[in-house]
Parts: sequence; C-alpha cells; structure tokens
Amino acid sequence: MSGLDFSGKGVLITGGASGIGRASATLFAAQGAAVAISDIDEGKTREVARDLGNRHVAAPGDVSNEESVANIVATARAGLGRIDVLINCAGVSDTFAPTLEQSVAHWQRIIDINLTGTYLTCRAVAADMLEQGEGAIVNISSIAGLVGLPYRNAYTASKHGVAGVTKSLASEWGQYGVRVNAVSPAYVATPMVKTLIASGRVDEKAIQRRTPMGRLATPEEIGNVMMFLASPLASYVNGTVIPIDGGYTGYGAAGAAVDID
Repeated sequence: MSGLDFSGKGVLITGGASGIGRASATLFAAQGAAVAISDIDEGKTREVARDLGNRHVAAPGDVSNEESVANIVATARAGLGRIDVLINCAGVSDTFAPTLEQSVAHWQRIIDINLTGTYLTCRAVAADMLEQGEGAIVNISSIAGLVGLPYRNAYTASKHGVAGVTKSLASEWGQYGVRVNAVSPAYVATPMVKTLIASGRVDEKAIQRRTPMGRLATPEEIGNVMMFLASPLASYVNGTVIPIDGGYTGYGAAGAAVDID
C-alpha cells in the first residue's frame, strides 16, 4: 500500500473552493479520500464538490464564526462518516498600508479569519480525532509567519499565530495520536496572489528575483506537502512548520537571488 493512499479516509478542507484548498482537494480525491469541501462561498463550494464526484461533500460556512464551524464539521462528519484529516486552507490577504493608516476593524477581520478560524476548526474536529485515537491536522501559516512583512501587520501576526497554535496543539494532542503540523508557503500562483499582482500591490518580478528558484509556487506544490504531512509517511512528524518557499527564507545575501528580466 502506498503511504499516500487515503482510501477509506475522510478529509475536511477549509478554503477548499479555490487556490491551495481546491488543488489539495483534487490531490486527496485522486488518492482515494472522500473529501468535504468548505468555503464561505456556498455556490463555489457546491460546484467544487460536484466536480470532484458524488462521494464528496459540500460543507459551506464561515470559519471565523464558532456556530458556523460546528455546522461545517457536523455536515462533513455526516457526509464522510468520520474525519481523519483536517486541512486548514481558509484565509484572506490584507491591505498594504502604513501602520498609522490601518484600522482596528481591518486588523480584527484578518485575525478572525486566519487565526481564530484555524483555531476553531482544529478544536471542532479534535473531539472525534481524540476519541478515534488518530488524526492529522495541517494548517497554513506563511513566510509571513517566519519573517516580518512591512505594512502587513495583521496578516503577519495572524500567520505567526497559526504557527504558534500549531505547535501548542501538537504538544497537547500528540500523545493521543493526533498530529498537528503546518506549512509556510511563500508566494503561490493562486487567484488571491494573482489579484494582488494585477492590482500592483505585489511585484511578481521582484518576488522572482528574491526567490532562489526564480518563480512562484503552484498550488499543487503546496498541496503535495500537506498531503505528505497528513499521511503515514509523516507518522513521527508533529508540531513542525515547514517552509515551502523555493529558498526564500533561507536566502541571506544582499541583492537578488537570481537574474530575471
């Protein structure tokens, strides 16, 4: 049996209607998993679930709301039978503004979705996983959870928080067979990042120059690592935060890492 065979496993993916979440859903489904797709956009959530096939489930909802998260998990559990894996991909970007021009309301929205949403979904699936005596949770932090990004206080704080919550829960639940890990992607060619590039808030060429591999990641490249962390191949990996950044955070020289015209 392949270590990446998820036949008979139930996988809940938040933020599953687009980007890394949607790519991950496709990857898990291809390896035999029954997948529950959750996203705040109900129409897209149901569309992705239909595209995956009849045995997959739509569980739309808002991860920043505790009652909604309870409904998401209940819907996923009812449709899948059990939840063996949680993949937390739900998240939003932020505005690029000087700190003195940032509103507290903006700060709170980013924290509520990216950090509190991750915490709520982890907590909501934990009771079943702890009772089962096994389970895997994979969260999405960011390079913004490893370094400081100017003008992006809320996003940076939320992603540092995700890394911290991941380590805390892994330390608590590991003894009961529930592993909790996270990945820290750099810039990924998702609809969200493409929108930032198109709006001029992110300079794609500058990112490519700064990245030793000279390009953005694909959503599938992030999904593959998340799938590994959820698999038996990573059975002794717990409480880790893995950069998936093409060498971005490892690069320390002055100037560009690669020449990009």
